[in-house]
Amino acid sequence: MIKDWLQESNYTVIFTGAGMSTESGLPDFRSANKGLWKQHDPSKIASIDALNNNVDTFIDFYRERVLKVKEYGPHQGHYILAEWEQQGLVHSIITQNVDGFHQASGSKIVHELHGTLQKLHCQSCGKEYSSGEYVDNEYHCDCGGVLRPSIILFGEMLPQEAFQTAFQDAEKADLFIVLGSSLTVSPANQIPLIAKESGARLIIVNQEPTPYDQYADMTIHDQKIGVFLQAVANEGKG
Repeated sequence: MIKDWLQESNYTVIFTGAGMSTESGLPDFRSANKGLWKQHDPSKIASIDALNNNVDTFIDFYRERVLKVKEYGPHQGHYILAEWEQQGLVHSIITQNVDGFHQASGSKIVHELHGTLQKLHCQSCGKEYSSGEYVDNEYHCDCGGVLRPSIILFGEMLPQEAFQTAFQDAEKADLFIVLGSSLTVSPANQIPLIAKESGARLIIVNQEPTPYDQYADMTIHDQKIGVFLQAVANEGKG
């Protein structure tokens, strides 16, 4: 049935959260490096305040996260979405994740609501670098400024352009599929509701129930995202 919905839809939007990343083996943000960071609140380290006032701890924390991202990679679910994009079945991916795995699997139209750990930029002059600099223990720009990940830190403005595009895509969607998001972080959790209010069919796939399950046309719990997507891809095949 979902395959039929996909094929009937003129504009399908995928919305991915932490559950999409953790299936790759990547620890989620709050459990990341928990042995090393159990004495710290990650939300205090992942902040503009820490970057400005506690830069060594900030860099140590994010170097660990960058190394983790490079240790893992896309899973079958990422590759299926990329294949569907090539087939014209998926038109946009909106992600809360910062691992860059959608692009690594071949997806082209990806809106990153919280930025990416695949890139760094200088906090002073804005020059962009690969996150490989952190791997090589390089933490400063040619100008002397501090290199920081190109993600949104606590205390920073959300990227207006990415959110604007995401809201516009939600309004255009005939089919909107949530994969691995608890839908508890605002304002991103408003995006599926906008799709529903604009007439889209809404599917929510998440290990745990979400506050918006009541609005969904279909909800799926206790199933891995990769398994779910593979089952949809196999629908109709003998």
